[in-house]
Amino acid sequence: MRADRLLSLMLLLRARGRLTARDLAEQLEVTERTIYRDIDALNTAGVPVYTQPGTNGGIFLDEHYRISLTGLTRSEVMSLFVSSETGPLQDLGLARAVEDALLKLFTVLPSPQRQEVDQMRQRLFIDPHDWYSAERPAPLLPRLQQAVWEDRVIDACYEQAVGETVNLTLEPYGLVAKANRWHLVGQEAGGEMQVWRACNFQDVQLSEQRFPRDPAVDLETFWKGWSEAYETEMGRAYPPYPARIRVHPATLWLFYDGFMSCQYTQAGPPDDQGWVTLDVVFPAMENAIMHILGLSRYVEVLTPDDLRDWVLLVAQDIVKHYTPTPPETLD
Repeated sequence: MRADRLLSLMLLLRARGRLTARDLAEQLEVTERTIYRDIDALNTAGVPVYTQPGTNGGIFLDEHYRISLTGLTRSEVMSLFVSSETGPLQDLGLARAVEDALLKLFTVLPSPQRQEVDQMRQRLFIDPHDWYSAERPAPLLPRLQQAVWEDRVIDACYEQAVGETVNLTLEPYGLVAKANRWHLVGQEAGGEMQVWRACNFQDVQLSEQRFPRDPAVDLETFWKGWSEAYETEMGRAYPPYPARIRVHPATLWLFYDGFMSCQYTQAGPPDDQGWVTLDVVFPAMENAIMHILGLSRYVEVLTPDDLRDWVLLVAQDIVKHYTPTPPETLD
């Protein structure tokens, strides 16, 4: 176990440069005292790891030192080959590179590990795509990718949620794929970091101007914080809406397969007619009304009474909307 930790410590220093003992302790889930003991052990083994005190100090590896890896553990090999689904990497033009890299790795594996990889591929597959989700294309993603890679300011036309378009001048910091949907993280000059959906860009022009990146901005840290704040805001605007409903057996599969986009538990066994009572938590009341109307006579709202009233009111409004207006008659 300690050998794995020592290797992980060297890899972290090689990948991230200078780190504090606290940073390393958090990453490796040990105490700072253990980190210093590990550094002594590496120095004894001839690995040039140094510590520098002071404000700008830290622990670092000699930049000329090269780490030689003679093998991968079984778990590491399995994690690399667990799925052939390249997902968002295909959008970035990197799917072929991933396949080639895995092929090169596969050819140099010992025969027993190659057999394990083949067995695992026949027993385990990860599909990141959700049921019934329609992918929205982002035709301007390659141009956004180039701007991010080259730190180029962009002039863009962006379609907002209300259908209106706005012209923006942005400094694109990074791209994030959330459930296979791409988002651009960036800022307007002098503004705060924001998020835009890549599929909503109507036009993107790269300018010759390059912007200086703020080294304090970490893409992963920003995205996690922004996502948490976004979910909190949406939960406040559209609070979860619990209800109890009876569902016809012919439509239960819609809940079991996740088509209804809600959490549910079965409140008891089916009744004499085969109907099942479910305790459901819809994302919002509007979502509950929409789904219940969609199920028509194959669902019955038991509680709350407000939901029954709203369903009836909306249903009456729909009937009124589609009822032909009788022609006027002359007296």
